[in-house]
Amino acid sequence: MYARSTTIQAQPLSVDIGIAHIRDVVMPALQEMNGCVGVSLLVDRQSGRCIATSAWETIETMRASAERVAPIRDRAALMFDGSAKVEEWDIALLHRDHRSNEGACVRATWLKVVPDQLTRSLDFYRMSVLPELGDLDGFCSASLMVDHPACRRAVSCSTFDSMDAMARNRDKATELRSRRVRDLGAEVVDVGEFELAIAHLRVPELV
Repeated sequence: MYARSTTIQAQPLSVDIGIAHIRDVVMPALQEMNGCVGVSLLVDRQSGRCIATSAWETIETMRASAERVAPIRDRAALMFDGSAKVEEWDIALLHRDHRSNEGACVRATWLKVVPDQLTRSLDFYRMSVLPELGDLDGFCSASLMVDHPACRRAVSCSTFDSMDAMARNRDKATELRSRRVRDLGAEVVDVGEFELAIAHLRVPELV
């Protein structure tokens, strides 16, 4: 499974307009395209950082959609009143304890990884990191995506039932990240906490 993410640095006052546009215009358009298996949208209202992600069955279907997606993405960026940055990912792992409901939130951790250690890092994440994430208060699901094709960056996303649950587990998550990142063979580049404004990724369990 593959994903294309579009990070938009939006104007905070335009966030709700952008969410409605993704939900009502972008998502239906993408879901009509061959190989698309859903859309999600993360929103940080305070900073204006918004991340829309579409998932695809194969790298071929994702690449084939690029020309049709480009004007849709440009229009979405206008609705958010911001600029867009596009990245492509291999969805390496996904584990879902239960589906998220309204009010769910996401903690995303961007990592720098060593390509020739990637297999070992994925095994370690699967065997050691995922079980500990699953013990955090309010845990819904977790995924690990690796940038394609360079395999030099990764992003780990953990979804929780609510902002309150994510706040309660923040200290434990920080301790887990600090303790495990070296064993993972990675370096933390950035951490962000987001409202899960749209949750329609239909990616199957990938462990």
